[in-house]
Amino acid sequence: MSGRPIVGIFTERNALPPTLRLMPTPPKKLRKQYSNKDYPNVVLRFEDGHEIEIVKGAGKTFDCYAGETIKILAMYDKTSKERELVESRRADAFPDA
Repeated sequence: MSGRPIVGIFTERNALPPTLRLMPTPPKKLRKQYSNKDYPNVVLRFEDGHEIEIVKGAGKTFDCYAGETIKILAMYDKTSKERELVESRRADAFPDA
């Protein structure tokens, strides 16, 4: 090596391990809203698997990530597990809360 002293496990003071240099920036968190005007019950299903149920005539605000796809599912009978896909929408397309 050239005459530089070894500091820790890296050869230069400002050197970072490769994993820290390549970490992507996390997506931006958004606060959005949805109001159910057309269906008896609507379920918003997020990419991570959690769901938010909204009854007819109500609205809810929720947190999501930019670029996330949210599925809007209609539920006509609460006793049944059947759900109808109404729409898949990007988080950016929902109105801001």
